[in-house]
Amino acid sequence: MSKHNEQSLKEAIAEMLGAYKLQGRMDELKLMASWGKIMGPMVQKRTLDLSIRNKILYVRLESAALREELAYSKEKLIERLNEEAGVEVITQVVFN
Repeated sequence: MSKHNEQSLKEAIAEMLGAYKLQGRMDELKLMASWGKIMGPMVQKRTLDLSIRNKILYVRLESAALREELAYSKEKLIERLNEEAGVEVITQVVFN
């Protein structure tokens, strides 16, 4: 077998995700899966729904007080989430 056609599984998957334009969606899913780790168990318990559309993270919370508290730290939250993802996945957060 020729060494020129060999690549690691990681490289092959990254190439496939790029070819099918799925890398962005994978980054979004990774970010949503790490929400509890980043925000902690208290916030995770009170989070009803997460979704990302057009680089905007929509967060539905059951607590108005928590919603207000998180709204004050949006910029830091965006920074932490993008840092966790390793790329810029979101540019804005909307709390409902």
